[in-house]
Amino acid sequence: MTTMMMAAAPRQTPSRPMSLAVVAGLACALAIGQALPLTMDTVSGALAPLCATAAESSPLDKVEPIASYPLPNVPGKRVTIVRVFYGPGGFSRPHRHAGSVTAYITKGEIRSQLGGGPVATFGVGQSFFEPPGSTHLVSANASTTESAELIAVFVADEGAQLTTFLE
Repeated sequence: MTTMMMAAAPRQTPSRPMSLAVVAGLACALAIGQALPLTMDTVSGALAPLCATAAESSPLDKVEPIASYPLPNVPGKRVTIVRVFYGPGGFSRPHRHAGSVTAYITKGEIRSQLGGGPVATFGVGQSFFEPPGSTHLVSANASTTESAELIAVFVADEGAQLTTFLE
């Protein structure tokens, strides 16, 4: 059974240093990317397995590629950043990811549950971590009237299928 590790406890205001650390980490990933430019076609190709189809979520739910870069100091690994939009009541089917994932909530509230652990609700400014291979049983907008968004940062093997939906 996998245990969810959280950077912030559910429904608590994150500390300023934690918020700054998350922003600094994203800024560093983007700075590395500026030194290693990729075309949008390459990014889209790397993210194609991640993006959900209408059969896997509501039409208001979508995954938007932001960037994807090889990690020069970790051969064979890639960092990929996406924005996940959930419409009111939106959700993703149960799934797992190939690598480590850190999610940072930018709008609304997200309900999340990993591998039989407790369901937790995260608000704007909070984050959670998914270890490689974790089963993400619940990933959903906590609201049925407002939209929600998160930024997900993946670190996975080069060429790995980032998301696999479960039957």
